[in-house]
Amino acid sequence: MNPSELLRMVDTIHRDKSIDKEVLFQAIEAALISATKKNFFGEDKQIYVHIDRDTGEIEANCNGEPISPDEIARRISAQTAKQVMIQKIREAECEQVYDEFYSQINQLVVGTVHRFEKEGCTVTLSGIEAFLPRTEQIHIGGGKGGMRGDSYRNGDRIRAVIAEVRKQGSRVKVVLSRIRPVFVTRLFEQEIPEIGDGVIEIKNIARRAGVRSKIAVWSADQRVDCVGACVGMRGTRIKNIVDELDGERIDIVPWSSDPIEFISNALKPAEIEEVILCEMLGRAIVLVSEENLSLAIGRHGQNVYLASKLVGWDIEILTQDELQNQLDQAVAALCTIPGVSQELAESLTGEGFTTYDDLSIIEPDDLMEMSGLSEEEVNAIIEEAERRADQQENQKKLVRDEQM
Repeated sequence: MNPSELLRMVDTIHRDKSIDKEVLFQAIEAALISATKKNFFGEDKQIYVHIDRDTGEIEANCNGEPISPDEIARRISAQTAKQVMIQKIREAECEQVYDEFYSQINQLVVGTVHRFEKEGCTVTLSGIEAFLPRTEQIHIGGGKGGMRGDSYRNGDRIRAVIAEVRKQGSRVKVVLSRIRPVFVTRLFEQEIPEIGDGVIEIKNIARRAGVRSKIAVWSADQRVDCVGACVGMRGTRIKNIVDELDGERIDIVPWSSDPIEFISNALKPAEIEEVILCEMLGRAIVLVSEENLSLAIGRHGQNVYLASKLVGWDIEILTQDELQNQLDQAVAALCTIPGVSQELAESLTGEGFTTYDDLSIIEPDDLMEMSGLSEEEVNAIIEEAERRADQQENQKKLVRDEQM
């Protein structure tokens, strides 16, 4: 192989395929080693091949004995060497594409719709074809059963995030998504300069694609109106994002390190009377007026569901009367467990343990501290609570089976 021709070939492939020259040199060396073993010396031999990166000269040996480049050329057919070399270069190209797109997972990309398939559509990105499955497309109403939200034609430009990158043989499969929460995050970063610049920070996001999203924003600069900046003058900024999401509702709420304040913000537009934190269970009981009950829960429970996801607390919405009835029933039920006094039952319900299932997961040390009982006594209480919780669950299952 002529050294100058070898260098020209490496340079051409480097420019055409954007593959690093060192990767190409290593691929050619590996190809020559493989072909030499296969066609002449045998697989058990230690073959060494090195190409000078500056001159293109080939140095080779077998078990330490020098082999001249002319001898390699005589012993190996050009077709065999070419086939192995092409394979190695394809592997190098695949590896480079994989590394390039793997580093972009969760990043926003813009592509062009190329063709449609039963399972989704193919999108042309820079140099490759990616795939946007139907399951990663927005459906108005949420889920596979909702009305179709995303609607494209060939040639349409589309924005999505890279959700997954994996190797499939000598190819790289890039999977896109428009339903994941990070897609909304990237749209906000692109549309709201203050977020892109780091003046405003997105603390968390909860999303049900095609239905509603809640986004918590915060700024270290107290002079900045986080919500106002995201909405924009006359709602122009948020409108661009809503249009991209096919009309999905977006709630922007101010983040707070105070969980009570944060929970209240997350449940807006409902007016909250009181938030009671049950820290042992990670539960928040939120009290609202009768007029605000349906608003706080939201249509199909969407408002409270997304608020819970956003703040990281299990939120239960109740009126004052509902809470009092729940507490009265809980105290009465817990008092039927041997060893649980009226005082202990009231202490447990005050911490949010209102069911047998709640009590079955309490830490024994916590119950010992609350009750002053021995380890043996609290273990007996927890075991009985677990037995009753299982019994209740079995009864519910029987009822469901009968209704089916």
